[in-house]
Amino acid sequence: MKPIALDAMGGDRMPGVAVEGGLAAAREGIPVILVGKEAELHEELKRRGGSLDIHPAEDVITMGDHAGDVRHRRQSSIMRALQLVKEGVASASVSMGNSGATMAAALLVLGRLAGVNRPAILANIPIKRGFVALLDVGANADCKPAYLQQFAVMGSVYARAFYQLAEPSVGLMSIGEEPHKGNELVKEAHGLIAGTPSLSFYGNVEGRDLLKGVTDVVVTDGFTGNVVLKLAEGEAREIFSWLRQALTGGGLFTRIGAAMVRSALKAVAARLDPAEYGAQPLLGVRGNAFIGHGSSDSRAVRNALRTASKAVRTDLLERLGEGLSGISSAGKVP
Repeated sequence: MKPIALDAMGGDRMPGVAVEGGLAAAREGIPVILVGKEAELHEELKRRGGSLDIHPAEDVITMGDHAGDVRHRRQSSIMRALQLVKEGVASASVSMGNSGATMAAALLVLGRLAGVNRPAILANIPIKRGFVALLDVGANADCKPAYLQQFAVMGSVYARAFYQLAEPSVGLMSIGEEPHKGNELVKEAHGLIAGTPSLSFYGNVEGRDLLKGVTDVVVTDGFTGNVVLKLAEGEAREIFSWLRQALTGGGLFTRIGAAMVRSALKAVAARLDPAEYGAQPLLGVRGNAFIGHGSSDSRAVRNALRTASKAVRTDLLERLGEGLSGISSAGKVP
C-alpha cells in the first residue's frame, strides 16, 4: 500500500501529536508521510527516536484562517498532502486541522467524483450494536434533494465497506416517520431516495431513533447533521461527568460500587470517544481524504491513519464511483 499523507501541522497540538501518532501507526505496518515544516518535524522525530518520511511544506493553514485561503496558499501542508494523493504518491490524506479549509482544498486539488454535486462528511455514530453512518455532518449547510440522494448512495457504499453489511438500510432524517412529514427538501428527497434501485430505503427516521439503530445509514443536510453530531458528542461527555460525580461523591458503599463498575464504564466511554475512529471521511472527492478534530491527541491521529488505511484496503473510492454511476439524475443539479 502506498503511504498515507499526514498533514502534520494542521490542528491545535501539532506537530508533536502528529509525529507520535504517525510513529505508532508505522509500528503497526501503516506507511506514513509527514507533511509540514521540515526542521520542526525532524526535531520531533529525533526527540522520540523514530524515523518517518517527510514531505516539506513551510506554510500552515491555521484553525482561524478562512477556508478560501487555500486557493492562494498551495504550499500549505494540507494542500501539499492532498497533492501527494492526486499525484499517486500517497493513497490517502489525513488532516486534523481546519475542516473547512480541508474540504475546500480537497475540492480544489482532487475535484469531485462523477455523479457528485457536493461532497459530504460522514460520522460514525456509536450505537448498541456498533455504528450508524450519519451524513452530511457539516460540509453542506444548504442542500438540494439530489444531494441527499447522492449522500444516501455514498453512505450505503461506505456501510458495505466499513461495516461489512451486504445490504445496509438507509434512512432519511425527518420530524416524522410518514413520507409526507418534513420540509420540502426532505419530502422531495424521500421520493428520489425511494426510487434509487441500489438502495435499501427504510424511510424517514426521527432524531430519537438515530441511536436505536433502526437503520445503518441516516442522511440529512449538513446543518442538521452537524447539530446532531455536536449534540451527541456533548451529551455523552456530560452524562459521563454526571456519573463520575455521582459515583465519587458518596459514601463508602458508593465508592465500592464505583470501583466495581469502573472497567465497564471505561469500555463504554472508549466507544463514545470520537478519537476511536480518529477522523471522518470526506466522501465524493476523487481521492481518499479524512478530516479529524482540531484538538486530537496522538491516539486519535493513529486511529485516523488506521481508518484511512482501511478505506484504501477496502477499495472505498472505487466502490463509491461504481455506486454513484447508477444515479440517473446525477450531474443535473447546479
